[in-house]
Amino acid sequence: MERVGIRELRQNLSAYLRRVKRGEPLEVTERGVPVARLEPIVDEDDPLARLEGRGLVVRRGRGSLADLPPPPGVELERPLSEVLEELREERL
Repeated sequence: MERVGIRELRQNLSAYLRRVKRGEPLEVTERGVPVARLEPIVDEDDPLARLEGRGLVVRRGRGSLADLPPPPGVELERPLSEVLEELREERL
């Protein structure tokens, strides 16, 4: 968890609040001593948000699944997009 002093937080509050809204908790210090914690409000109706609130999962942006690396121990001979395209052509 990142720590930030009160003066720094006050001077850059909007930027820090954007980070908190994205799910990053923030510890606020006064003269190096922790005095508060800023963290996103958890939507109790959202199961993923509940897991985030408990620190069990972390959302990491809105990238594509195609950008993920293959699982450990899995070697792909060719890109998955080629395999999917071939399978689609076979069904036609």
